[in-house]
Amino acid sequence: MKTVTKASRRDFLKIAGTTAGGLFIGFNWFSCDSPKVEVLSTEEILSQAKSFNSYLSISPTGDVVIYSPNPELGQNIKTSFPMVVAEELEADWEKVRVVQANLDTEKYDRQLTGGSGAMPHSWERLRKAGATAKFVLVAAAAKTWNVPAEEITVEKGIISHKESGKSGHFGEFVAEAAIMTVPEEVTLKDKKDFKIIGTPVKNVDAKDMYTGKPLYGIDFQREGMKHAMVQRAPFGMKIKSVDDSAARSVSGVTDVVQFGTSVAVVGNTTWPLLKAKKLLKVEYEADGAVESTADHDRLFAELMAKGKADVKRKDGNVDAAFKSAAKVVTAEYQCPFLAHSPMEPENFFAHVQGDKVELVGPTQTPDRARQETAQLLGIPPENVTVEITRLGGGFGRRLRADYVIEAVEVSRAINAPVKVTWSREDELTGGAYRPAVRYRFEAALDTNGTMIGYKLRGVGMNAGNTTRENNFPSGAVDNLLIESIEHKSTITTNAWRAPITNFLAYAEQSFLDEVALAAGKDPVDFRMELLNRAKTNPVGELGYDVDRMIGVVKTAAEKSNWGKNPNVKQGFSVYFSHRSYVAQVADIEVQGGSPVLKKVTAVTDCGMVVNPTGANHQVRGGIVDGMGHAMYTNLTFENGVPKQRNFDSYRLIRMKEVPEIDTHFVDSGFDPTGLGEPALPPTGGAIANAIFAATGRRLRSQPFIEQKEFSDIKLEIRRA
Repeated sequence: MKTVTKASRRDFLKIAGTTAGGLFIGFNWFSCDSPKVEVLSTEEILSQAKSFNSYLSISPTGDVVIYSPNPELGQNIKTSFPMVVAEELEADWEKVRVVQANLDTEKYDRQLTGGSGAMPHSWERLRKAGATAKFVLVAAAAKTWNVPAEEITVEKGIISHKESGKSGHFGEFVAEAAIMTVPEEVTLKDKKDFKIIGTPVKNVDAKDMYTGKPLYGIDFQREGMKHAMVQRAPFGMKIKSVDDSAARSVSGVTDVVQFGTSVAVVGNTTWPLLKAKKLLKVEYEADGAVESTADHDRLFAELMAKGKADVKRKDGNVDAAFKSAAKVVTAEYQCPFLAHSPMEPENFFAHVQGDKVELVGPTQTPDRARQETAQLLGIPPENVTVEITRLGGGFGRRLRADYVIEAVEVSRAINAPVKVTWSREDELTGGAYRPAVRYRFEAALDTNGTMIGYKLRGVGMNAGNTTRENNFPSGAVDNLLIESIEHKSTITTNAWRAPITNFLAYAEQSFLDEVALAAGKDPVDFRMELLNRAKTNPVGELGYDVDRMIGVVKTAAEKSNWGKNPNVKQGFSVYFSHRSYVAQVADIEVQGGSPVLKKVTAVTDCGMVVNPTGANHQVRGGIVDGMGHAMYTNLTFENGVPKQRNFDSYRLIRMKEVPEIDTHFVDSGFDPTGLGEPALPPTGGAIANAIFAATGRRLRSQPFIEQKEFSDIKLEIRRA
């Protein structure tokens, strides 16, 4: 049994209260809902419980409601988090439902979604909250029945005392439980006794989503609100003059507002605004560097050759290792800027009323929206309320608050509530993108094919640190040098699903295959050789768990029948990011003279899997995302303006292009780690390495379809 000590009375009082017979208990956690038909609505249940300042509430009916502080954007916390609470509470899953909490930093901790960190951060808190609630409910029942608490059992929301034959549901004891003494220690369940955690549970919002119930920011309406759409300046430019006469003449347009480097058209609906926005005549002038893709390519070459680098890690004597090498392998890899392309474009509602502001919409960082709004208006942050809707995707784009601030600016200017909505063209041309990056790798091999030296030099456009210097193969090579160079671009960038590692993993894993080939070794054996060296004789700091990485490598080789079928050409990739480990194998068969991508086998160690259904969705989604952007997607610039403006030119993967995906999970005994991002980084490398195995063509840049090495390869995708 695992014990969490010192649940202080202050902690308990912060999260417990009683009104009209309801019990409200919680720590810092997030959501749930019932997939079954509800006898009472959530609103009716809460009205009976009359909850306030509560995380978890239990009504006299026995229904359990959990407030969900974290934004839900498809990562499934709205299902998996309440599963953890319900497990320790011994609740009846069918009597648990969710309410999305508004921003409240006094009540909630880490009220954001990003970095695949929600479950690792909240695992202990969720369990502790459920166990604490169960403890006081049992104590209340014991007092009511005058029996020893240790003789009481709880199952599916029913508290029972076998010896006396007495039983009752949670709701019968909430009034008494609310005044019980909080325990100093809370005993958590042994993982082997879990009944809900580890079982497949459907997304609790699924029915509302496929029946079109308004859940998303794009659905939000408020009587009397205006709509606005915004024309933004090209990157590196500012407004010189505006002629809005034609736009104002469009029926349905009520105003035109200029702020900063943007112009907003305002009206009663979005349809006339689409027309009016095109009629704006805005003249721009330079306000810094106005960059094109040709400039970026030139800068990459110059900075890679002689730019001043920030040394991120240096082990051993790198110069000596390369001078003594029997063979040196060198390769460069490059990726473009990418948009986030969530299904739901950016949108937000704002109502500025003097020194108070109401915000409603889809955001990954509600507190950032509040803080930036308060700073803009010069008001206290507590005067800004933020209501969080479900997000139709985000992938890091909604970590920023630029689109929120646009709504605030327009509302302030017109003195009315307004909802700003971006079009798809806005999302692609006015966004904050995945940084473009170029890497140069060098490896030194001795006469036995052992890698004795390793260099990585990265150049990024607003990428920050382009490396993850303590990740594999660091620690497995005696002599190692990792450097990073930053170019400050006028093109805005932002975290994009699995920041930096989304391309670094592809480049690194492709390069390691090149090194394995030069060493005359099997790619999996070569990686295992490096990992075993890191395990037995590590060099410097290890930012990863060698045993967990070895575990997914071995399992992926086994599950994919690595190297056993001569008719199947395979590519291998393994990567650690966001606390989790994923190994992938791509299978290609040559049929009728064409390479056919048949299958991707993925093995994931994300610690304990809370919900296998959600976990499978995350891994599969990450693979599809990683494959699509590696193969097809590119964003280029001309004079500060993206050339790709919609999905006719910004190529995304199509459903028919998704191969069979075979997922497996390794139970390493660890608590849950991240899963929203780790499956994406290895995908491009596995597919590129399989293409090389099948065709002899090495793909060093993305997207694959634009590389000359790929020009005459007719890669097909067929599901088995």
